[in-house]
Amino acid sequence: MDNALRLQYLEAMGIDVWVPRALVPSEQPLSPEIIIDYAEPRLTAPAADNWDELQAEVANCTKCALCATRTQTVFGSGNKQADWMLVGEAPGQHEDEQGLPFVGNAGLLLTEMLRAIGLTREEVFITNILKCRPPINRDPHSDEVENCINYLQRQQKLIQPKVILALGRIAAQTLLKTDESLAGLRGKVHTFNNTPVVVVYHPVYLLRYLQEKRNAWLDLQLAIQTVKDSEG
Repeated sequence: MDNALRLQYLEAMGIDVWVPRALVPSEQPLSPEIIIDYAEPRLTAPAADNWDELQAEVANCTKCALCATRTQTVFGSGNKQADWMLVGEAPGQHEDEQGLPFVGNAGLLLTEMLRAIGLTREEVFITNILKCRPPINRDPHSDEVENCINYLQRQQKLIQPKVILALGRIAAQTLLKTDESLAGLRGKVHTFNNTPVVVVYHPVYLLRYLQEKRNAWLDLQLAIQTVKDSEG
């Protein structure tokens, strides 16, 4: 899709285009001063674990009742050696139909958010905590998370990202094992199994509340700084 057509499509949906911009002095990146590790002892993946085996295991999973209502599993997509790992809560209807994470309007906005910080979907790895869609997009149940979280941990171990973006409240609370509000979790660097975690707004939320885009930009700047710190 050429740039003019892409901009026309975004405008038609009422989505402002995300564009990179230099931070002015009053908008310095949030400093990762607080490091909070909520992770429990890390689960060790099998010695012979690899992407093909893991993906096949997910595709054939029957650990919970969601296997009876899904169209297909949504394993994740992107760079298997990415520095950035993006984690949402669960697939929605379009994801369930296509087998890909974050498609539709929310996916388009996520693509623009990445573009604004100089990344493409092909350079990051995008997945969800649950690999199957909950009926009518309800919140994940605790037993579903318990049965599925090991797949995410194994993906993380294979990728070894420098930062995890927790997209939205449910993903953040699940990864960090907390019931703290999104407002309380933003602006800090947490960890999940020794990987830094930055909490950001879910694209669906930003589609409803465009006034929060400035705060979302600050979240992304914190993530950028976290990656730089890990490299320095």
